Amino acid sequence: MNIISWNGTEPENPLVPGDATERDSVKIVNALFTGLVEYEPNTAEPRTAVAKSIDSADSRVYRITLNPGWTFHDGTPVTAASFVDAWNYTAHGPNGLQGAEYLSHIQGYEATRSGSADELSGLKVIDDSTFEVTLSAPFSAFVTQLGYAAFFPLPRSFFADRKAFEAHPVGNGPFAFASHTPGENIVLRRYDAYAGARRPHVDGVEFRFYRMLEDAYADVVANRLDYLDFVPADALDGGRYKEELAGRYVSKPYMGVQSVSFPLYDPRFRDPRLRQAISMAIDRQYVIDKAFDGDKMLPDGLVPPIVPGYGGDAGGDLCTYQPEKAKALFDACDFEGPIELTSNDDSANQVWIDAACTTITAALGVEARYAPVPTFGEFRRLVNEQKVTAVFRSGWVADYPSIENFLNPIFRTGAAVNGSGYSNPEVDALLAEADAAPTEKEGWALYQQAEKLILQDMPAIPLWYQKVESGWSTRTRNVTVTPLLQLDLFDVVLED
Repeated sequence: MNIISWNGTEPENPLVPGDATERDSVKIVNALFTGLVEYEPNTAEPRTAVAKSIDSADSRVYRITLNPGWTFHDGTPVTAASFVDAWNYTAHGPNGLQGAEYLSHIQGYEATRSGSADELSGLKVIDDSTFEVTLSAPFSAFVTQLGYAAFFPLPRSFFADRKAFEAHPVGNGPFAFASHTPGENIVLRRYDAYAGARRPHVDGVEFRFYRMLEDAYADVVANRLDYLDFVPADALDGGRYKEELAGRYVSKPYMGVQSVSFPLYDPRFRDPRLRQAISMAIDRQYVIDKAFDGDKMLPDGLVPPIVPGYGGDAGGDLCTYQPEKAKALFDACDFEGPIELTSNDDSANQVWIDAACTTITAALGVEARYAPVPTFGEFRRLVNEQKVTAVFRSGWVADYPSIENFLNPIFRTGAAVNGSGYSNPEVDALLAEADAAPTEKEGWALYQQAEKLILQDMPAIPLWYQKVESGWSTRTRNVTVTPLLQLDLFDVVLED
């Protein structure tokens, strides 16, 4: 069988689209399902997929008509109810799905999330191929958002027996579930009745689970693995991967930003001058050269240049190395060292955090040091429960291609991944105004204003814009890595 192997880790949750929020789950769910909208592989431009049309006169009420011929892998049809029922289930708080927040713009979300209502009042099935969505307020980025996993449809069999579905997921995408060996792999097979405009060439995909990225890299060098998302830090050193993967690697920007964030619920970090000082004390170019062989991009804000809506120079001097300004600001604060930066204990993270600490110590004259947390799970728990007591590793990879996605989910008061506890009513008001703009493009200037305000507050320090260094086996051809950090499974081919 012509099955491509792709590195990953065991998914955090079962492969229910509304519960797939971490990257390795999303890439599997994206192969199993197709949404109303999909993203063009080179530009991430949204375009209709299952939807035939998505019409709105006011960015608040949307009428969605489906293309005919779409089926789930069990042969049942994809209908308007397949989407409406899935969204209602995801939004219903007692179901405990992590992607619920993505549906928060739909009318009735708060009641559904609290469990006082079973269904979103803003969803209405018109007939098998048509449904209507009413939002609580205009949201111009809604159509762009619809290609994200939380908006995928679910078959009737899911609602009949969720446990059975979790053991054998049934989607409507280009690949159907074949097997899952916990701790080892998930295997998918091409679905030949797939109704999309593009069809994959490979017979299937094996998502192979690795505990260490270095092991996956060794396998791709030795042609035991077909595709590797990320080259590990030790292979970046001195550009070693360019020799070991000569002719079979790519280094390109994607829609991601690396940052560190402050626990603003800790009184020690509440002075914005302190946060600004630490940002200007980091020599980002030194860190990028030291940890990544220069293969990242200096940031000028929170939103990468390839993201639709990027405005440029949102942070000004605050995102540059200004040791004298940093020292003056720091000395005006009452902070007593040391300054600790924390992350899950990982060799790749330690390299760049140690480098950042070196420059902070030199600029501010106070010790900065790495304070690791043993496991990723424990690190995330501390962040989610707001128990972190140090500056912590953060960052963002776009769920969908929009400046809105880099701001609302992270910096709005009470947002789903607002791990710092940041809140600014002026920012909230600007974000709400941008959401309600007549068109997505008309909202961009308002999102850009909000980004500048956020950076003055500096709840998170942008460190670099991301570039992906991916590699593949000698038998792998036509590799396209999308701006959303996905391998395009439609174009890729394998040659024996």
